[in-house]
Amino acid sequence: MGLRLKFNLVLLLVFVLGLGVSGYVSHQLLQKNAREEVLRTAGVMMEAAMAMRSYTVAQVRPHLRVVEGEFLPHSVPAYAATEIMGQLHKQYPNYAYKEAALNPTNPRDRAVGWEADIISEFRNNTDRKEFSGIRLTPTGPSMYLARPFQIKDPSCLACHTTAESAPPAMVKLYGGNNGFGWKLNEVIGAQIVSVPMSLPIEKADSAFLTFMASLAGVFAVLFIILNLMLSVLIVRPIRRMSAAADKISVGELDVPELNESGKDEVAVLGKSFNRMRRSLEKAISLIDDN
Repeated sequence: MGLRLKFNLVLLLVFVLGLGVSGYVSHQLLQKNAREEVLRTAGVMMEAAMAMRSYTVAQVRPHLRVVEGEFLPHSVPAYAATEIMGQLHKQYPNYAYKEAALNPTNPRDRAVGWEADIISEFRNNTDRKEFSGIRLTPTGPSMYLARPFQIKDPSCLACHTTAESAPPAMVKLYGGNNGFGWKLNEVIGAQIVSVPMSLPIEKADSAFLTFMASLAGVFAVLFIILNLMLSVLIVRPIRRMSAAADKISVGELDVPELNESGKDEVAVLGKSFNRMRRSLEKAISLIDDN
């Protein structure tokens, strides 16, 4: 096995190991950044919904003129936030906001299977204020961010204790079997934001492929440069030295001296070889004279 082949095998092994470690670390980092980007988007949507709720309570509800015996759902913060975020959903179908409840007043807010699991998690762990996760959807993975919806204001119970004590107009609109029996400090639902992960993951995968291709390109250039340097600085001088040694070993002493320029190990070896050749010529000359 030649010196060049040994060198290339070692270089290839180092590259494969380096490429594997770099690929694993960069892939994990890019995927983590993609998840964090999606989570930030979900957080912005959640805060936007909270701002809509606050705006409805502070700016809209006081100015609504309610006719006696009439119920305006627009005055309900949850209804306002859901309606406005629903407009966003029309433009971006994969982005969703829902105030899911186990026993909602408005049937459209009833929690489905995975949403009910989130509410149960909050009900079983009342100290938990937020959590997120990833679920598979028909359009790809989607990240959700959820916060518990807890009854902290006793005034809310005026509409949700029993159907008899609730405003008749509300009961007429939504029925007498929905949204009653709530209790103070009870977790009755969860605010859930869903954000698709397909685009950030695509970007992360594209960045990963670009990085790996660039890394492979850099290796290819280094491989060529190192092989050229190995050939010029080491392999060729050693081959010339080996050829000269072969000729001298069979008595051909008219071989020209090797190049002694430089201070590296190959140059030092060339100087030593030339001294050995001159010493051998003198020794042979002395023998011939005798």
